Amino acid sequence: MRVPLPALLGGSALLLLLLRWRRRRALWRKVAEAQERQELSLVRMEAAARRFREQHPSLKMASILSLPLPELSKKLRDGSLPLDHVFYAYVGKALQIATETNCITEFLQESETQLRKAKLMEKQGLLYGVPVSIKDSIDCQGHDSTLGFIKNLNKPAAEDSVVVQVLKRQGAIPFVKTNVPQSLISYDCKNLIFGQTRNPLMFTRTPGGSSGGEGALVGGGGSILGIGTDVGGSLRFPAAFCGICAIKPTGKRLSKRGVMAGVVGQKAVAAAVGPLAKDVESLALCLRALLCEDMFSLDTTVPPLPFNEEVYSSTKPLRIGYYETDFFTMPSPAMRRAVRETKELLEEAGHTLVPFELTNVDYVIFNYCVRGMFADGGSSFVRKFKGEMEKGGIGLFFWLTKAPHWLKTLLSWISKPFVPRFSSIVRSLKENTVDEVWSLHHEIEDFCHQFVSQWQKLNLDVMLCPMLGPALGIGYPAKLSVAVSYTMLYNALDFPAGVVPVTLVTDEDEEQLKDYKGYYQDWWDRTLAKAFRGSVGMPVAVQCVALPWQEELCLRFMKEVETLSLKKNSFF
Repeated sequence: MRVPLPALLGGSALLLLLLRWRRRRALWRKVAEAQERQELSLVRMEAAARRFREQHPSLKMASILSLPLPELSKKLRDGSLPLDHVFYAYVGKALQIATETNCITEFLQESETQLRKAKLMEKQGLLYGVPVSIKDSIDCQGHDSTLGFIKNLNKPAAEDSVVVQVLKRQGAIPFVKTNVPQSLISYDCKNLIFGQTRNPLMFTRTPGGSSGGEGALVGGGGSILGIGTDVGGSLRFPAAFCGICAIKPTGKRLSKRGVMAGVVGQKAVAAAVGPLAKDVESLALCLRALLCEDMFSLDTTVPPLPFNEEVYSSTKPLRIGYYETDFFTMPSPAMRRAVRETKELLEEAGHTLVPFELTNVDYVIFNYCVRGMFADGGSSFVRKFKGEMEKGGIGLFFWLTKAPHWLKTLLSWISKPFVPRFSSIVRSLKENTVDEVWSLHHEIEDFCHQFVSQWQKLNLDVMLCPMLGPALGIGYPAKLSVAVSYTMLYNALDFPAGVVPVTLVTDEDEEQLKDYKGYYQDWWDRTLAKAFRGSVGMPVAVQCVALPWQEELCLRFMKEVETLSLKKNSFF
């Protein structure tokens, strides 16, 4: 008997719907299992912390948590502070911050075993006994590196990343992994598996991203040292938004082996691994520990450059370039004030400040950063979302990547007079030929040389720059991808860049926001003004930059800014 075509088509459609429903149910099951594991991790942390408190009822945890990392590590090495006292103090505090902000994805239960082994270690590294938090995307043996993707669940790493191996050899104890935004290409911190991470200083604000879980945990005091990554500000946003310090080193100064990337293979925008901590001296101690023979032998692509103590400890007055704006993203009143006040403090301390003029930042952002990261038209990035139930609020981006070249060209041309930045983004998302990619890389090299020449012509040591802030409201970063200009510039240049909190938003800053228009006065500028509002009392940072491979000089400058700001302000 012959089956009618309509019935056949209807049956096929029903079968497809059934298969899709079954597939989605399987994905939801994986998410539910991951959330159960996350909850179980927190239960284990709570049990471990409670057990220790019951055994040591008179121990004052607050006195341990108040110690800066250099002092803490010294006490651990000389035996004046027991390892388990420090470990369980941070387990308890991390649990509290995780409950408030949803920043931890997993407790690394083997850390308790490592703690017991550390007590028997003969060789005590620079980070002996220090509990360290690790970003989700950095491999820890036996644990997932999800990047917020369901497809990456239940795929535990076969071995530790090089940076985790070196941390362990230096005596550090990785004890938790922390949350990230889906795909990492965001400076918010939300994914379908683990949900939204909140800022510990104001729960309605984002902690930044993509190292957002790290920013929230370190900023809340639940970790004394965190390790994250940065491909457009992913260390600097969380640090600035959560009132702590971070440094993005030159891309190859620390190993990226075993570190998962949001966009694999692109070379235009340099990614880097780096630390987050409460203060600059802690960052310096971390780099002292990591820049060792173990790092250089485990990953021979890392140049064997140990930490240069002489540069870091120098007291020679600096010649510092500075600018208040990049003329692409208008700084908030608090951002502009942060740079001005820091400049004045540095001048009073005997340093020389020299104006530095930035030009064509819009060209850099659209043609080097956006076009460079998505030189294949964004197709490889989009493929990462295949089979996922959520696309992180970038539906328009998906549509644009799949649109034919002629349509992108037409859309870019039509929109240019009305929304020039949107027009530039559309134009930058075209698929490039190999010849065009090589030409782009050559152009980026030339730009870098020109930037260095301008730097050297002014005889600069370092640069003082604005840092986006204060922390935006949750959900705003997804709408404001163009606001990464202050940070992403230094990924394109591959310069070391760090952030230091220097002030808090005042009522006057808030009042001046009413006049915020932006340079383009488009939808993005209006949205950014809204995102800044309601931030009185939130921290604002400045960015400190040095030339490639000069992390120690960058840290020395950061330390100077931190010291002068602390002298002036009593709120940090």
